[in-house]
Amino acid sequence: MEKYTNLNQQFIGGNWQNGNDDATIKNINPYDNSEINTIKGANADDVDAAHVAAKKAGEEWGKALPQERAEVIQKAIQILTQRKEEIVEWLIKEAGSTRVKAETEIKITLGIMKEAASFPTRMHGFIFDSITPGKESRAYRKPLGVIGIISPWNFPLNLSMRSIAPALATGNAIVLKPSSDTPVTGAILAAKIFEEAGLPKGVFNVVIGKGSSIGDHFVSHPDSKLISFTGSTPVGKNIGKLAGEAIKKTSLELGGNNVFVVLDDANIDDAVDAAVFGKFMHQGQICMSINRIVVDFKIADEFVEKFVEKTKQLKFGDPSDKETTVGPLIDHDQVERILKDVNDSTSDGAILRIGGKAKGNVLEPTILDNVKDDMPIADNEIFGPVAPVIRVSSEEEALKIANSKPHGLSGAVFTRNIARGVAFARKVETGMIHVNDQTVNDEPNAPFGGERGSGLGRFNGDFVLEEFTRLQWVTVQHEPRDFTPFT
Repeated sequence: MEKYTNLNQQFIGGNWQNGNDDATIKNINPYDNSEINTIKGANADDVDAAHVAAKKAGEEWGKALPQERAEVIQKAIQILTQRKEEIVEWLIKEAGSTRVKAETEIKITLGIMKEAASFPTRMHGFIFDSITPGKESRAYRKPLGVIGIISPWNFPLNLSMRSIAPALATGNAIVLKPSSDTPVTGAILAAKIFEEAGLPKGVFNVVIGKGSSIGDHFVSHPDSKLISFTGSTPVGKNIGKLAGEAIKKTSLELGGNNVFVVLDDANIDDAVDAAVFGKFMHQGQICMSINRIVVDFKIADEFVEKFVEKTKQLKFGDPSDKETTVGPLIDHDQVERILKDVNDSTSDGAILRIGGKAKGNVLEPTILDNVKDDMPIADNEIFGPVAPVIRVSSEEEALKIANSKPHGLSGAVFTRNIARGVAFARKVETGMIHVNDQTVNDEPNAPFGGERGSGLGRFNGDFVLEEFTRLQWVTVQHEPRDFTPFT
């Protein structure tokens, strides 16, 4: 099987073509800053053409038999599995993924696709009892039509596919705009895979361009019926505003300031192991990554000592090295932003236990102790390999801190008392939370999504079926209805 080539074009109406914008997108390797390829950007005309193609092709795709839609997705699963090494290489060089992260991302992506392959036969309608004599009341489930997808750079394949596969499975056509930092792993590879799998032309379209150039037009386009966006809260708010004005649905998975709580009766070794993974997996560049570690004073010294020792064992640097577990941040602006928060927080009294330095875009795994909840490193979403430890004197104080930020994506709590853990978890204002585990969890049949500033809607399983379809109420009057006193 030959590797995919010419991965530097737009995909519109089943054709690979250059964009019509004057600007170009330079695709840069975040580890060594080498140029991978250059893409001529899309403009508003390209966005229009992609939506026209999607709307036209989607009319037939929505009528396709369920087994036909399932067959295409099953074929795409086979192709992705066969091309695993090729895609791992792309995730390493384009997204700065370590090998373990890239392989994990593909595994999660395949799980989403396998779940989605069952959706065509799970689009159930309803028959209701009617309050009107002689009437039969039905509800038919139908595709939305065209879904606009805007995906991020951190888990580009996975976070694109979790919208792509369910959207296609439920009979929708799509227009996908990936992050300019990861156009290949965020869109082009997926389009190539589904093209190879036999998806009809025009059902899957890709436009690659700067958000400042085409973002608002993409969101507001009248042909799309839902915008699925994964990214920052400020951008998500603007998308919600534009979509609201256009009277279209949104599915928004936004930022997080996720709390990892270690109560006084926790198994410390288990908590430390979970904290290392939940904080440093993919350099902390995951929406669900641990942002604040809240530990009871009674066990804080032991926890921090063991946490530091475990963190010292992590190898950081070149993501292509199979032994590396912490690779580069996506660009140097992120390094500078995070180090500023680290330095400002240590100036306010936080204690640097390990790390705090960067070489190029690789920021050492860093732990700050004695952090206060209002320090920059705790107040802001980090999106990097820095772990702030906040010491608290009670479970009540831990809960107050857990709910102190405007986000509500994920969380975790460690305790030997399961009932206590569940009771605590249910008081945390978050869309997802895990007892005796870390914050980074995603399963294809479980509801994924946030509360408050972390977004709207749910991905995965039956929950995304509700997001990506619409219901039409149809009634049948089987016998003449009594319209007295009008007749």
